[in-house]
Amino acid sequence: MTEPIGTLTWISGPVVRARVSGAASLSEQVFVGDERLVGEVIALEHDEAVVQVYEETLGLRPGEPIFGSGEPLSLALGPGLIGTVYDGIQRPLDRIREQQGIYIARGAQAQPLSKKKWTFLPRVREGDLIKEGAVLGAVQETPLIEHRILVPHGREGKLLRLAEQGDYSVEEPIADVETADGSVHPLKLAQRWPVRRERPAEKRLEPDRPLITGQRVLDTFAPLARGGTASLPGPFGTGKTILQHALVKWCDAQIIVYVGCGERGNEMAEVLQDFPKLTDPWSGRRLMERTILIANTSNMPVAAREASIYTGITIAEYYRDQGYHVALMADSTSRWAEALREIAGRLEQMPAEEGYPAYLPSRLAAFYERAGRVRTLAQSEGSITIIGAISPPGGDFTEPVTQHTQRFTRAFWALDRTLAGARHYPAINWQTAFSLYSDAVAGWWSEQTGQDWQEIRREATEILEQDARLENLVRLVGADALPDRQRWILVAARLLKEGFLQQSALHAVDAYCTPAKQMRLLKMFVELSDLGNTLIDAGVSLRRLQEALDFSRLIQLRENVPNEQDDQIETAWEEMKATLTALGPSARVEQ
Repeated sequence: MTEPIGTLTWISGPVVRARVSGAASLSEQVFVGDERLVGEVIALEHDEAVVQVYEETLGLRPGEPIFGSGEPLSLALGPGLIGTVYDGIQRPLDRIREQQGIYIARGAQAQPLSKKKWTFLPRVREGDLIKEGAVLGAVQETPLIEHRILVPHGREGKLLRLAEQGDYSVEEPIADVETADGSVHPLKLAQRWPVRRERPAEKRLEPDRPLITGQRVLDTFAPLARGGTASLPGPFGTGKTILQHALVKWCDAQIIVYVGCGERGNEMAEVLQDFPKLTDPWSGRRLMERTILIANTSNMPVAAREASIYTGITIAEYYRDQGYHVALMADSTSRWAEALREIAGRLEQMPAEEGYPAYLPSRLAAFYERAGRVRTLAQSEGSITIIGAISPPGGDFTEPVTQHTQRFTRAFWALDRTLAGARHYPAINWQTAFSLYSDAVAGWWSEQTGQDWQEIRREATEILEQDARLENLVRLVGADALPDRQRWILVAARLLKEGFLQQSALHAVDAYCTPAKQMRLLKMFVELSDLGNTLIDAGVSLRRLQEALDFSRLIQLRENVPNEQDDQIETAWEEMKATLTALGPSARVEQ
């Protein structure tokens, strides 16, 4: 990096052109100008290189040098990733703050991995034949995560030397391996990987187990499989960020990668302040002991926003290859797409829908394709589940980012402004939300709960659909003009909405709902609906039925019954069923 490979000739915001006199390659990481700003070559034409610069280019001048690195834009992957806050190009913000203060100077650099020594525990022996992706040994990265040291790709062969158990930094060689061509390569605790290249796995597996989020409306009506993809579109003020924070805290992934891509600085500042204080509900320790944050706010350079998504997915793949189940939260892919649009405009590329580049769909597809449940090269199972938030302008779900994302994800969690305005949270619209994983995860649900999950879920959906059809009629003639049977549908749907679909992210009990409790609640409301229909058909008036119902108790069961005592729901329902059945002695209703 000492000798320049070219000089700047043209500058337009985050995009610059340089006359190249030395060796340069497409996707190579370069350093631009006297301050050596980080950039990436995105186009080459004869002796001219087009570079995307990941830092503020204000003050750059034509004639300044450009330096090559000889490698593509890559990440350092090793112990020390977890618990760290990075920007979009893997600069550790905490360490830069310690060196320079709260404002990042242009050209600022810091080692992405800590220089501390890690206690290495070998798991193979000298003389073994090792394959790429195999586990050499492990270090305890945090009290919650064992970091497995993997053989880098292209380094399989005979293990000539392996360090004994002891303390080593990420830069110290811990092994020597002889490859098939006879060359000897040192191996370290850390390795590098290009962010735009997917890490290989031995085999892709079908996603057949749900990622349990603890959010009833999601787990039941739009379930997400572990290793699947979900989009979370919603206009401003519908609780999108709060819902993502709840997913980060409660979903049953082992490792969380949270990418704040182009969000407002105050929102990301809240994340950075709150996450270190959060307690992991599964272990009782700090949530940051299994979380990696990537912060690239709207006031940071726009090009780095584009890179931050790839930084996040590459880190997620690295932990997947160690045999972990990882959840990647991207908030939001709309800002990432806007970065693509701005860079495309600087390059004077032909715009497509709403000014976005024509390659927007293929970029979205390639990103979500990196999710999945796999058998790793080390013969373990790992997965990456991607949940991408979308911020459609004006809440318009027909705009290109939402429409294309909906094509490439199999769960669609649409947030609704009307529900949010009515203080119904999470404001997931159960009429527009859907999941293509329902059939795949039905077996798991039925096995875990001992109930016919698909059938109970279908009956609950039918109640909500009947209610939606009646709403228009109620607006025209009023509820009092309807017969009792139809009015009962409205009552049953209201109980289902308030007692099951609504959920408080701030309530000590209701913030998370176990699968067993979810099933008991849902079954109770479905059976209540059926029992009401039977009683009304037997001649019981709706007025008497409503007088016998304890609405408050039914709705508050979700908050008053702890997860580990969900059998109380069954007890409460049996008491309520006995009271209701007594209203119609002539009705043939099973006690």
